[in-house]
Amino acid sequence: MLCVSFLRLALIIFGKIVNITMISRAYSTVWVSNSSIGDFLKCRRLYYLRNVYKDPITNHKINLINPHLALGQAVHEVLESLSELGVEVRFKDSLIEKFEKTWLNFSGELGGFKSDNEEKDFKLRGLNMVKRVMDSPGPLLNKALKLRDKNLKFPLPRFKLSEEEEIILCGKVDWLEYIEKDDSVRIIDFKTGANDEAPDSLQLPIYCLLVKNCQKREVTGISYWYLDRDNTPKNLDIPDLDKAKEEILSLALQIKDLRKKGIYKCLKGGCYACEPFEKIIKGDAKLVGHSGYQDIYILKD
Repeated sequence: MLCVSFLRLALIIFGKIVNITMISRAYSTVWVSNSSIGDFLKCRRLYYLRNVYKDPITNHKINLINPHLALGQAVHEVLESLSELGVEVRFKDSLIEKFEKTWLNFSGELGGFKSDNEEKDFKLRGLNMVKRVMDSPGPLLNKALKLRDKNLKFPLPRFKLSEEEEIILCGKVDWLEYIEKDDSVRIIDFKTGANDEAPDSLQLPIYCLLVKNCQKREVTGISYWYLDRDNTPKNLDIPDLDKAKEEILSLALQIKDLRKKGIYKCLKGGCYACEPFEKIIKGDAKLVGHSGYQDIYILKD
């Protein structure tokens, strides 16, 4: 175990040396998403640790799990799976049973829970959310579409935000309701947190751009569904997509410039956003699982 730690440290040091020699290297194509832009806006160092850095041994990206993320992922996994089913059989099986099975993937350390009581509280919240949907399925009883990328190696929907700058916007839309009367679509984003999404959030504008550019139908509705408290989705105004594209492209170009320069410093010398991820690199976190090409950690007590 000690040898592995020394090896990781040596590879990290080597990686930093290599990075210094390659600072002038330009990244020809830059991928951005709602989450990566959010990381960038919080902290430059956080952006690096979550979107650029790879563990020198596994070559995987790193991420942290905590109870709030575990709750969100479990509920989303159950609800999003319904869009793969026909309307007539979508609610044939109990969502409670599906949630119970899904929760096994997030139980204990897998979900970052520090005690049985903490896990019970979060699990109960999740059960109440899926029960709410079972009792008031609303738009989930209607036909749904799935945005898919033709490239199976990269399943997330994507399009070139800028051909000239080689900026690609990608993302995953929770639910795309098909409106038969006018052959249009409505975006629904599931929310499992206690607070409302910020008014200036770029999430739905990004989703609108993705849906507009990745399929042929017009977007005629967007909404958040706060599953902790609302029986129906909360409708919002469709944003000005030209202004949204301009704002997102501006941020993407800043990210591209950051990657080109290769200087990923926290402007505060360490902050609430980046410090937990720094602990992973320092060995103060425990590996609890994997998700695709990500290594999932929890912080040590």
